[in-house]
Amino acid sequence: MGYQPLADVRKTLRVEWYRSPIPGKRLRELSRRSDRQGWLQAGGHLALFILTGALVFHFWSLQLWAAFLVALFCHGTVTSFFTGVAPHELGHGTVFRSKWLNKVFLYLFSLIGWWDLYDYGSSHTYHHRYTLHPEGDRENLLPLEPSLASFFMLQLFTVNLVTQPRRVFSKGGLVSTVWVTLKGAFGIVGPAEVPIFEWLRALHVDQPEEFRKSIRWSRILILFHGGVLVIAIVSGLWLLPLIFSVAPFTANWLHYFVGMTQHCGLMENVPDFRKSVRSMRLNPLFSFLYWHMEWHSEHHMYAGVPCYNLGRLYEEIADDMPAPRSLVGAWREMRMIWRKQKEDPDYQFDTPLPPTARVIRHETSEEIELESSIGDLAPAGLRQA
Repeated sequence: MGYQPLADVRKTLRVEWYRSPIPGKRLRELSRRSDRQGWLQAGGHLALFILTGALVFHFWSLQLWAAFLVALFCHGTVTSFFTGVAPHELGHGTVFRSKWLNKVFLYLFSLIGWWDLYDYGSSHTYHHRYTLHPEGDRENLLPLEPSLASFFMLQLFTVNLVTQPRRVFSKGGLVSTVWVTLKGAFGIVGPAEVPIFEWLRALHVDQPEEFRKSIRWSRILILFHGGVLVIAIVSGLWLLPLIFSVAPFTANWLHYFVGMTQHCGLMENVPDFRKSVRSMRLNPLFSFLYWHMEWHSEHHMYAGVPCYNLGRLYEEIADDMPAPRSLVGAWREMRMIWRKQKEDPDYQFDTPLPPTARVIRHETSEEIELESSIGDLAPAGLRQA
C-alpha cells in the first residue's frame, strides 16, 4: 500500500481524540515529575541490572552452573526491558524532574539495550498523534499475531538469536539486531517492500536530522558492544558480553508477554484510545519492570503523566474506562481475536465500555493544552508541526 509523505499527513490528518474528562487541577498534580520517584524507578531498575549481573559473575567464578543459569535468566529478564520500555518512558522526559537525569538514563539504557532513541523518538511522536491511523502511524501495523509457536517460545525463554521483530522497534533476535545496527551505522535501511523498513524510510525523509543522529548513534552502539567483545577476548572474561551485549536478548519472555498486549487485535482508525489501546493490572514486580505501561490507555490519553502516576490516573477516570484486563485475560482475548482474524482478516475487536462511559468530548482550552503534552518526546523537527 502506498502512503503519502508524512509532511502531507501532518497537514491533512486531524484526529479529534476523545479523552476521559478530568479536572485540570488534578491533571496538573498527576503530571508533576519527581526526581525521587524517578530514582526509585530508573535507579531501581539499574540497581537490579547490577545485582543480577553481579550474581551471574559470582556464580560463574564459583562454577556453580545451575545457580549461574538461574541468575542469567533473571538478569536477562531484567535487562530485556532496557530495550524499548525504559527508553520509552525516559524519551518522553517525564520520569525525572531534572531533564539532565532523564537524558543520562535514556542514553545509558539505550546503550546497553541496543536501542535507537532517535528513529524511535520520531516514530513514537507520530504514534501518539495518530495512534493506529496507518497514514500517520505505522509503528504497529495490524493485524499482529500473538504467537505462541514452540521454537519462538524456546528462544524467548533462553537466548533470542534469530526471531524477527513482530512490530517496528519491537525486540528481534540478536543476529538481526546486530545486522540492522551495522547497516544503520552506514545509513543503510532495508527494502521499502518490508513494512518495518518502509516506515523507517518515511521517517528519514521527514526528519533527516534525526536520521543523521541515528547513524551516529548506531556507530556508538557498535563501538560500545564491540569494545565489550574486545575486552572479553583480551581479558579472557567471556562472560562480559553475556552480562552486557547479549543480556537484552536473554529471557525475553516477560518483555514479550506484557508488551504484546498494547494494541494487538484492537481497532484502528478510531478516535478513541479505549478502543485502540489495552490496559491491564499487573503484580508489583511486573509493573515495575514494565515501567507501569500496563496502564497503556491512560498513557495514550495523557502522555505527559509520569509512568508512576498512571495507576492513580486510572482511579480518577475509572468510571469512563473499560475494566483493565489481567495478563492472562489479555492473552486469551488476543488469541480469540487472532483466530477470528484468520477467518476474517478485517475483524477487529470492539472493546466494550461500561454503562457509565462517556462518548462526547467536553474540553476547555486549558485541558486541551495539558492533554496534548507528550513530554519531551518530539524531536525539534516535529515540535509545533
